[in-house]
Amino acid sequence: MEPYGKAEEKLFGSALRRNIIRLNQGEPQICSDLIAVEEPLEIRLDYKGPDGRQQKSISITMRTPGHDYELAAGFLFTEGLIQSVNQIEKISHCGPAQAHLGHSNIVKVTLADEVTLDLDRLQRHFYTSSSCGVCGKSSIEALRSQSVFPKSVSTIQVKPTLIQSLPYKLREAQAVFDSTGGLHASALFDSSGNLVTLREDVGRHNALDKVLGFSLSEMPLTETILMLSGRISFELVQKAVMARIPIITAVGAPSSLAVDLAESEDVTLIGFLRGERFNIYTGSQRILTGSHTL
Repeated sequence: MEPYGKAEEKLFGSALRRNIIRLNQGEPQICSDLIAVEEPLEIRLDYKGPDGRQQKSISITMRTPGHDYELAAGFLFTEGLIQSVNQIEKISHCGPAQAHLGHSNIVKVTLADEVTLDLDRLQRHFYTSSSCGVCGKSSIEALRSQSVFPKSVSTIQVKPTLIQSLPYKLREAQAVFDSTGGLHASALFDSSGNLVTLREDVGRHNALDKVLGFSLSEMPLTETILMLSGRISFELVQKAVMARIPIITAVGAPSSLAVDLAESEDVTLIGFLRGERFNIYTGSQRILTGSHTL
């Protein structure tokens, strides 16, 4: 998929090899290990303002390099700054290239002239950590973004066996995690359990933004299932709601706010998905048992 003329889709720079000392049964051994890369990414907007074209830096996030264009597009979408891929004219790296990456740590998103940009929606401090994307929000009200798509009218229903298969499929597709053990993953599956796309990052929210950026031309995602490698936070549910993903599953636990948001938005929320067991917190009507729904 080439939604915005991007050519940058490699995992180049996602991991670095470093010399370490490994202690095994009290015996030190000098060896090398692959470490997940964490570097800042600045997202800049080029847009038409009242006085002509303007540029504005809107975010710095700590991320794992790779799929930067998807990350930027997904971030803009989940923040409500854009509603469709057609509003993006171009995404490119700008500024001096980092030798070990082959490109800079700055991404410029050029928006179409007709896009009316409401920068007041983006009430953030300038810095966002890799572990939390909402930590920089400047008010409680800024936490909620409203999806441009109506509340889910999805008819998707799946069997428990399909849900149980997702962690194994996610794990098999985690290329960088296999090398480093240090990344979170978000994966999108279709209603038959086929993997659509998977992205990894040191930040949970970044991994999901990359998935949504990849899928921007397919919105809304009303017949898909989202699988998360860790816990389910409010922010991750919020991002999924923006895309109208009807089913969210994870190997970890949800927070109370995540459950509340999923319930209010008619999202099926599943946590502690391990082996043949999982917990359904909201939206049980989408899970089939025999000839019945739960």
